Amino acid sequence: MIRLSRRIRRFASVASGLVVLAGCAGRPMDLPPAPVSGHIEVRPGRPGFVVAAPHGASDVNADEIAAAIARRTGFGLVVATGLSPARHVDEAYERRVLEAAQGPLRFYAEIHGNNRAPCAGRIEIATVGIDRELALRLRALAEVIRDAHLRANPEVQRLDVLIEPADAVTGAERDGILRLPEQALHIELPRCARPDFRDTYTTILAEFLAQSVPLAAGR
Repeated sequence: MIRLSRRIRRFASVASGLVVLAGCAGRPMDLPPAPVSGHIEVRPGRPGFVVAAPHGASDVNADEIAAAIARRTGFGLVVATGLSPARHVDEAYERRVLEAAQGPLRFYAEIHGNNRAPCAGRIEIATVGIDRELALRLRALAEVIRDAHLRANPEVQRLDVLIEPADAVTGAERDGILRLPEQALHIELPRCARPDFRDTYTTILAEFLAQSVPLAAGR
């Protein structure tokens, strides 16, 4: 048997390591998913139906409104808090929404807040899968529910309801989560509808969303 010198053995070991590294360099490495900052809370509910607050506490009280609507309607709930804008974060959020849906996403409602003024005087709803005729019917439904509650609560400010495509509203991006549901409502609430008149408008929205589902399904 030939005995190799210590120097030759050391050289052979280094060379074999380089061969292994060279072999790995030609193949893509399986990296773990990038970590997601912040927190995404998920509560499954009625399969296919989800209400969400994508910006959680940063849209003041939007998370509490979404949670209350989920309890009253039986929809699944998703609340995201402290997420940074990045593609892998969007993908993580989409996975959690589909987890809450427990299958195909049939109806999805997002609760957002806008801070354009102390109270802009209107609720704006961008839509997916809703035509103009259905938007008019949904607007009429929202107004009937709103007016019934405001008669019992005259101190609450009356907010107009705008629903596209019947009305011009601030458009929501369609290349994110809104590309997935069959039908969706992207609801923008002015500031006064959240801290000041939160309880009343939460009840109004919960009833509106619960009754929107059969109305939308029968379009």
